[in-house]
Order: sequence, then structure tokens, then C-alpha cells
Amino acid sequence: MGLTVLVNAGPWLPVPPGGYGGIENVLATLVPELRRLGVRVVLASVGTSTLPVDERLALYPDGQFSALQRPYNQVCGIGQAHMQAVVRAIRQRDDIDLIHDHVEAIGLATVNALGPDAPPALHTLHWDLGKHPDLYGTFDGGQRVRVNGVSAAQLARAPEALRAHAVGHVHLATPLAVDAARRPPADKGDHVVILGRITPGKGQDLGAQLAHRVGFDLVLAGPVGPYHRPAELAAAADDPVAQQNPDVRFWQDEVAPYVDGVRVRWVGTVAGRARDELLASARAALFPLRWEEPGGTAVVEALALGTPVISLARGCVPELIEHGRTGLFTPDEEALAELVVAASRLDPAECCREAAQRFTPAVMAERYVRLYDEVRAGVDAVGAPAPERFVTAGGGNPAADVTRTAESAVDRFGQAVGGT
Repeated sequence: MGLTVLVNAGPWLPVPPGGYGGIENVLATLVPELRRLGVRVVLASVGTSTLPVDERLALYPDGQFSALQRPYNQVCGIGQAHMQAVVRAIRQRDDIDLIHDHVEAIGLATVNALGPDAPPALHTLHWDLGKHPDLYGTFDGGQRVRVNGVSAAQLARAPEALRAHAVGHVHLATPLAVDAARRPPADKGDHVVILGRITPGKGQDLGAQLAHRVGFDLVLAGPVGPYHRPAELAAAADDPVAQQNPDVRFWQDEVAPYVDGVRVRWVGTVAGRARDELLASARAALFPLRWEEPGGTAVVEALALGTPVISLARGCVPELIEHGRTGLFTPDEEALAELVVAASRLDPAECCREAAQRFTPAVMAERYVRLYDEVRAGVDAVGAPAPERFVTAGGGNPAADVTRTAESAVDRFGQAVGGT
């Protein structure tokens, strides 16, 4: 199609990452499909990125993620330096048709500051949109800089100024969804898994408490701050820098007391085949969310591997699973334990079929190409009634529409699982 897109991944981790890496994994999934569709991709990342692309830009030889545990005044220039290199590259060439930015806050601000003569830009919002009220509440990108979300629920909670620049949402995808419906079913074990970074919003403490109270085996898989293995975290026990990390403190104070190595185990970061086997063999993937999850990568991975999703009805979850068919969700923390027990009544094959239809990389890439065309054409007028573009139910209150959808599904819980 003759389109050249600069995809800005940021300076934190290579693409693909060696293990944990939310945005970087998304881009490792998206970019090959964009290129299959004829898009020429210039990737702005770090030198250790190995994803095949048409060109690479890199200021840092390796990812700077580990620097994030240092004090802010020592690391605040890393993102800025990366963006400075991106700006320099854009100004030195005239073949970039569109910038697709994925760098939190500083990416959006810098791309916007390039001015009206710069290429059009699409900034993908991967995170909680309540984090940067000063930026998002006053944002004005004109016709040139537009944004997209990773779920309707995420955009429904965006400040009005940001939402006015939205061209819609694109659900995340996983390569595991390709041919998921044809994959032989995995043998299910007795364990339940929580996959993701160990942090308060993910609710691993609640999951661990439920495991002990109800009596199911729980595996926690994900990093604690920059520490990917139990031995690494143990070695940092006396490091004052580590103790300043909020995720490390959360682990020590709220999660570790329940991790006995029997009922609740922490296996650190798992990747590749080990991650897939752990998730596919679980009888359920648990999401005891304490925040409005914007994207849900682990949710779609679980579905693709035939593992029903059990979750609190927060954020994007009601958009990604069908209550009673591919998972179960509830707004009530106390009711979550009942859903874990009921998970064995759900058919893993239904999860695979849903993933193969909705969450393949090709589906995601085709949606992004349509957004590229829309951004370049300037079709969507700034100031249009944005909420109705990404929430079809109801009318004037998109956040309420998402909530009502979740509540309606939960009301059908008794029928779906036989009254448990």
C-alpha cells in the first residue's frame, strides 16, 4: 500500500522483550501483520530489538527499564533523550507518512510539539487515563494528532479533551489466537494462575487470600518491580533502592505472607513455551483486579489457550469475555471465590473459538490500517460527540454503559453456571 509508518516503542525494553513487556509484546504482535499488509515500518526502539522491520532507530544500545527504580531526577531524561532522537530522525527525512506512538505521556507531548508541518500521528493509549490529568485534560492536537484506546471502557473514562481526539479503540491481540480453534485441547491441572506484573492494581494479594480461604492452588507468574526471579528479589532484600520500589513493598507487605510454596507459589517471570504451558494447563486464569484494566493482554492469551477467565468486572474485562461462556465476572470481591469454583463448568473450546475470531494479530492490524487511513484523511472532526464512537450501548454516559453491560451479564450468572 506504499505507506511508511514510524512506530515508536520507546527506550525501556527491546521488541520483542525477553519476558515481561506489555507494550513491546503488543508491537511484536502488530508489526509483522502491518508489514504483511504492505506497510513499511521504521521502528524506534533500542539496539537489542530483534523484530524484523524495514528500518530501526535506536539511541540506547539496550533497554533502560531497570533504571526506573532509581529516583526520578536521575532517570527523567531517558524518555526525553529517546524522543529527541526520534524528532531528529523525523526532521531529517521526508518519507514518514504517519507516526504511530506508544510512549506514555512524553510521546504524546513531543509528537504534538512537532507542529503542523510534521506527519500526522496516532498515539495509542495503553494505560490508565487518569494518570496524567494536566496533560490529558488540556490536550489539543488539532487535526494532526489523534489517539486510540485499547478498549471502550478505557476511553469512556478519558478526560473530555483527550476523548475529543479519539478515533476509537482497538482490542489487543495475541499470536496464540491464530488457529486456536484447531489446536488440540491441553490437559488441565488443578491450579489457577494469575499472570502479570505483581502490583497492587492486579490484586495478587486478594487472589492469594482466596486461595487459602477456598482451598485452590494458585500460581503467581510475573515480575516484582525489576526482579524477574525469586532469587533476584531475595538478593536485593537489603538494597535500599529496592525498598523504595512500590511493587517490592506491595510484595513484601501484602503478598509474600500468603506465599507458602504449596497453596500459593510465585514462579517469577515466565515466557515463551513455559508461559503457554502454565496458562493452558490451568483450570482458570484469575484477575482479581483493583483497577480499571485498560487492555487485558493476559485475558486474550488465556482465552487463546483455552483457559476460562475469572475476574472482577473492572475495565475492559466485560468487553473481552462472554459471561457464562468464555469466563465469569462479578463486581463483588466476596463472590469471586464462587466463580473460581464454577470455572470447571466452562468449555475451553469456546474460549479458543472466541480468540480465533476476535483476537488474532491480523484482526488488530487491519483495524490499525483503517485508523491510519482515517487519521491521514482527517475524516473525524475534532469536537465530534466522541463517546458515541466507541460505546454503542445507551447514550450520553459511556462509563455507565460499560457498567450496565457488566451488571447485566452478572445478573445472568445463576443461569450460566447452574445456580452455583
